[in-house]
Amino acid sequence: MTDRELNERLKSALDHAAPDDLAGVLTRCGTGKGNVIQMKNESSKTVRTHWKQSLIAACLALVLLAGGGGIFYQRAYAVASVVSLDVNPSIQLEVNRSEKVLSCGGLNEEGRTVLASMDGGNDLKGAKLDVAVNAIVGALVRSGYLDHLDSAILISVEDSDATRGARLQQELVASVDGVLQTAANNASVLSQSVAASAELDARARENSISTGKANLIDQVLALNGELSFEDLADLSVEELRDLIKIGAPAMPIGQDAALQAALDFAGLTRDSVPYVDVDPELDEPTPYYEVELIVDGREQDYGVDAFTGQVIRGVNTPGVMNPGPALPQDAAAVTEAEAEAIAWSDAGVTENATTVVKQDWDDGRLHWDVWFQDGGYEYEYEIDAATGAILSSEREPGSRTITSVTAPVSPGPAADSGAASGDVGEAAAKAAALAHAGLSESQVSRLTCQRDDDDGRLEYEIEFRADGYEYEYTIDAASGSILDHERDWDD
Repeated sequence: MTDRELNERLKSALDHAAPDDLAGVLTRCGTGKGNVIQMKNESSKTVRTHWKQSLIAACLALVLLAGGGGIFYQRAYAVASVVSLDVNPSIQLEVNRSEKVLSCGGLNEEGRTVLASMDGGNDLKGAKLDVAVNAIVGALVRSGYLDHLDSAILISVEDSDATRGARLQQELVASVDGVLQTAANNASVLSQSVAASAELDARARENSISTGKANLIDQVLALNGELSFEDLADLSVEELRDLIKIGAPAMPIGQDAALQAALDFAGLTRDSVPYVDVDPELDEPTPYYEVELIVDGREQDYGVDAFTGQVIRGVNTPGVMNPGPALPQDAAAVTEAEAEAIAWSDAGVTENATTVVKQDWDDGRLHWDVWFQDGGYEYEYEIDAATGAILSSEREPGSRTITSVTAPVSPGPAADSGAASGDVGEAAAKAAALAHAGLSESQVSRLTCQRDDDDGRLEYEIEFRADGYEYEYTIDAASGSILDHERDWDD
């Protein structure tokens, strides 16, 4: 509307609202007492014109004020940026130009569960964006979604202002990384800027995920268009990231299916296992899911092929009624004795009676961990269980008293012969730790005892394993009292 059109409309409105009745007004005014001041007579037309001009000016002022108020309202409540956080829970925040949260909600069931303690995200309304994001990340950590070294959280920013979006992205990554470091968590922080797309928004809504996660799925589909968007939407950010790394050769079975494969292999049901944990390792040479079960206080670890669902490794723990089928014959072609011999030969030592050997799985590869000491040095080896190749080896100065796994050492006398004055000795220190744990020496394995000098105070560091737990004790060498102790799952 032009200024002329606006003035004409205001004039028409004023003509209806203020009729020309000046003469009538004057006739209704009575004569009052006091001094009479002669006023210059102006025509009614002139008076009416001045009145209209004043009213027009007032109306224009109101229009300007209303416009200013509208601009203020728009800036305060208009969505300027959309930020999403994805692990497997998907959470989305809308913020204004001042980076205040206008809305926050979970896009899937996991996301809504994470926000339950924050009134579904309503408690975060009005908060600064970085404060709200930090609160959400803290809740994700407490819920166990970021407790693996390879865990990943994706931060996505959608903003029509590219400069502002890039700045928000950088600031949020630094803030989230700080929260994870404080929580002693080494999860990866991924970030991306997302271009507005009606099609992408629609697909995200259909699958109850954020636009940011939908954009990540599109990157997977660009590598393998035969995969299903809907199936990929069920995967975590960690799985999607790893799929992109390896070129998305096929659709992985997913964490739920991997857990079920491990349970079937062990002859267990989900209800019978109090603790489970599934960690995707899709970027390993042989992509797999690492499944950890705690049964009767014992840890059982399984590896499940990420694409076929076959159990490629497992531990037949005592107490499992049906341990399942045997693993492939070549899974551990090198025996424990052969692994020992390989390590001894490389170190140039003869057979060592106190060698500790255990089977482990790391980076998609089954191997033997071999530890022994000789000539004042401690040796640690990793031997490939399939080929016998030495994967790593270490030699460090040091000497500890270690109990053989297969032939525990007798507790011996109350104090070692030759123990220093005021020193209870290794045997007494071990006895004190075992007594506190309620175990006998014949019930434990990998019992080690090392004497240390801690700021002038002699101490014994005792370690051993039993019933799926690892025990660590610090014993005062002078009195035999327990200074510190800890019991944790034996992983």
